[in-house]
Amino acid sequence: MDGNLSRGVPPGGPDTAGTQPGAGSRPAGTPKAVGIVWALLGLNTLGSAGAKTIVPLPRSLIQMVTMGALAAAFALALALNLRLRIRASAFVFLLTLLLVPSLISSANLEVGFGALFRCARLALFVGTLWLLSRWWDGSLTFVRHHIRMYFAVLGSVAAGLVISPGTALPEYYGGRLVGALWPLTPPQIGQYAAVITGLTVLLVLGRRVDRASAVVVIVPSLVLLALTHTRTATLGLLLGLALAIGSLILTSSAARRFFTWAVLCATAAAVVFSSALQAWFLRGQSKENFSNLTGRAKVWDALLAAPRTTSEYLFGTGLGDKSFGGLPIDNSWLAVYNEQGLIGVALVAAFLIVLGGVALLRPPSLSRACAIFLISYVAISSYTEAGLGDASPYLLHLALAASLLAAPAAATPLTKATPLTTPAVPRQRIPRWARNREVT
Repeated sequence: MDGNLSRGVPPGGPDTAGTQPGAGSRPAGTPKAVGIVWALLGLNTLGSAGAKTIVPLPRSLIQMVTMGALAAAFALALALNLRLRIRASAFVFLLTLLLVPSLISSANLEVGFGALFRCARLALFVGTLWLLSRWWDGSLTFVRHHIRMYFAVLGSVAAGLVISPGTALPEYYGGRLVGALWPLTPPQIGQYAAVITGLTVLLVLGRRVDRASAVVVIVPSLVLLALTHTRTATLGLLLGLALAIGSLILTSSAARRFFTWAVLCATAAAVVFSSALQAWFLRGQSKENFSNLTGRAKVWDALLAAPRTTSEYLFGTGLGDKSFGGLPIDNSWLAVYNEQGLIGVALVAAFLIVLGGVALLRPPSLSRACAIFLISYVAISSYTEAGLGDASPYLLHLALAASLLAAPAAATPLTKATPLTTPAVPRQRIPRWARNREVT
């Protein structure tokens, strides 16, 4: 799969209008070890809490592995970029500013010393992104790293399902798929499956991967997504792909064909399988429970009604476990409001708006379409999932979008100090006997 994912098409192909030069292959200046750094960042964001595994893993051991992965990622990125060359990035800059309310609120120790530990983790995460920004040039290099990384994670989920189906489909999660080898929750698995499915579909439309390799990624991912019964990931995949493919319609005939067939198939499926689809989305819940978003609305109302000081309104209560009253918040905006205050909410909104605005201003291209898909998916998921205010897969998705929207490094422009000159023509030597002779 890795070899096929590196294949491109010659410039000027019929379905690649608007793609950036060099977008189909790894730039010559990008070390292969950058992919290892990206994978280590992904390992850090897998988390330490989740389902019961086949072999019980102590939470302290999992935390040691995830934090060790982050430390290794920063060290390796620093070794690759010893001269500390970075590229200007509004996204990473705003993410750096998010550390300010995080540190101010966490210094109060209202939620314990764990808040300062989470601040240090976020700082290390952001620092690694700054070091990697040197190789952000709008190419698809990091897209392939992203797909391979999460495909490996889904491979471990599939292996756990084969080894112990009962553990992978437990009753306490309503028979939804969980990680049996590594503690992953259904929303996590659904998120990874949806993201790599969407990115692979876009690579196929841009002819950056052959269909056989795409099937190897897409089909198992969709099966695992269906087994998780994750509604947010499914809607994020469908709406994100619709927006991304819509951005390619004017420049890609493949995108137009795919969009047409997708609409026809979706309409037919909605008519024929309406009852089955409704049952899948309800997951056996009552309509009242579904309207309350599985109890999330009650937690949100309690959080908003809780009294707060002026400092807590502005800076929050400090980085925590994204819960309120012992229950998960499951909303990125309210989680940021609770932990980093209104200033944190403004910064998160700012980097989403900046990324979205830059994506809209870029000319149509495959890189732009992938960025639109990621930004849309994260924005949709933020309503029922937390993670935009701390080191998480969602921030990694947005970092990938920022790398796709970065302009390629321009050549040094010519100025008056460096005028164009023609090379000197060497003077031809004339023999002495031929000098001063008249031609008769």
